[in-house]
Amino acid sequence: MKTETIDYSDGAVSMSGYLAYDDSLAGKRPGVLVVHEAFGLGEHAMERARMLAKLGYVALAADMFGDRQQADLTKGIALITELKSQPLVLRARAGAAMKALTALPQVDATRLGGIGFCFGGTVVLEMARGGADLKGVVSFHGSLETPMPAAPGQVKSSILVCTGAEDPMIPATQVLAFEDEMRVADADWQVVSYSKTVHSFTNPEADGSMMPAIKYNKLSDQRSWSAMTGFLAEVFGTP
Repeated sequence: MKTETIDYSDGAVSMSGYLAYDDSLAGKRPGVLVVHEAFGLGEHAMERARMLAKLGYVALAADMFGDRQQADLTKGIALITELKSQPLVLRARAGAAMKALTALPQVDATRLGGIGFCFGGTVVLEMARGGADLKGVVSFHGSLETPMPAAPGQVKSSILVCTGAEDPMIPATQVLAFEDEMRVADADWQVVSYSKTVHSFTNPEADGSMMPAIKYNKLSDQRSWSAMTGFLAEVFGTP
């Protein structure tokens, strides 16, 4: 497997992403953007990029904060709150990462997608809401709210949402509102809720010490990754 740093920019903001792909494979393959949680681009997102590379995809873990900033919970919340309040800025920032991914010689520009965790889940959903030309996006324990709901016919991407049924940060009312938004948008969407599961259920470092509602769930992690694997195979075909 080949991994390397990919530098790119969004206007005056310089970003440093993390690329992973299987360099033993020939030909162009689907490209998948991986978007990190509120703490910045770290090991969790990079490991998921490597896991996607093992499946045959070209994966770029994006840097949404710039200069690969790392944040504690307080700073992370401030950074993501600012970005989430400006959906057009958020979408452009993610679009810059997708442009960097698309430009790679290994990537089939007609088969692009994105996955995201927590804040990253929100990011890939905003890309879909904005009409990005993606085959599919997957949100893992991401917020489903937006100040700019999708307009009818605007969503081109298929959508898979994986959420914890007991996540107080993503309550059932928010899930229902998202489903209604997707119906109005006439999108192709799925929502999978995992029982006995709270927030950050895909991250083994989430041990509940930060707060009880942020805790890893091995079974839900495995189930949601399996759901993603099947979803991407469906929207891309075999990579």
